[in-house]
Amino acid sequence: MSAPAPLTLALGQYPIERVAGIVGFAEKLDRLATEAKARGADLLVLGEYAAVEIAGGAGDAPDVAAELAIVTAAAPALIEAMRAVARRHHLWLLPGTLPMTEAGPMTEAGPMAEAGVVRNRAPLIAPDGRVAFQEKRVMTRFEAEAWHVSPGAAPAVFETPWGLIGIAICYDIEFPPLVRAQVEAGAWLILCPSCTDTMAGFNRVRLSARARALENQCYVAIAPTVGLAPWSATLDVNRGYAGAFGPVDRGFPEDGILARGALDAPDMVLVRLDPARLAAVRAEGGVRNHADWPAPVPPPSRRRPL
Repeated sequence: MSAPAPLTLALGQYPIERVAGIVGFAEKLDRLATEAKARGADLLVLGEYAAVEIAGGAGDAPDVAAELAIVTAAAPALIEAMRAVARRHHLWLLPGTLPMTEAGPMTEAGPMAEAGVVRNRAPLIAPDGRVAFQEKRVMTRFEAEAWHVSPGAAPAVFETPWGLIGIAICYDIEFPPLVRAQVEAGAWLILCPSCTDTMAGFNRVRLSARARALENQCYVAIAPTVGLAPWSATLDVNRGYAGAFGPVDRGFPEDGILARGALDAPDMVLVRLDPARLAAVRAEGGVRNHADWPAPVPPPSRRRPL
């Protein structure tokens, strides 16, 4: 079987703005897809919770509960708008994530969500409109305490024309076993849509993404929301830049950074990723992190005196 072909990614630094509801978001998404396609992208990735901007400023003052209610109610229509953009531009699309309450498609383990339970879901949409979801596994304090979002299904891998890829939503990238499970299942690329309101939060995502690429000898790409939106209780501050990272070894940059954008600015970063380069470094690299991943280490049996 031949190796997967190279993939050109467009990583959006998605600016949070006032939009005219679902229609306004769809028009904005269409403009971004037009740009990505014109620049030769195969797949466009946007930041976590990007579509939540439709709910900003709801009522007399920003309110997190009101914004959640608006977006979960609009989720089915937003998904349809996203699918329409993917079909119109014949483009693979990961348009951020959505808090959703409806039951998802069946998996081997059963339904992805129970009625009334909110989960953070990333849709991966094919050019013909087919859609599959990755749910966020580990919740941040905001998600757990303010929005009461529940942990999602275990990490999955997704079939694409470029082979298997995985999705690790924002905080999930900080937990090595989640990404390792996807790599062991055959994913050569991990996509990480993110939404962070401090530089500390962004740096956790950025440094974790680089670490996951190093330790698994895979590619990891991050795409954030950016900008200030004081009219939104949920997306008031957004920090970060898009980036793509690879192994830190032969055939790759010495720091593993393949591409990155400008901090906190609206932008679209294009990067071409070749899985054949991973096969080469895994076989001939100075180290073999992918193959040398250790078995689980048992806890210390006793304390050693100093």
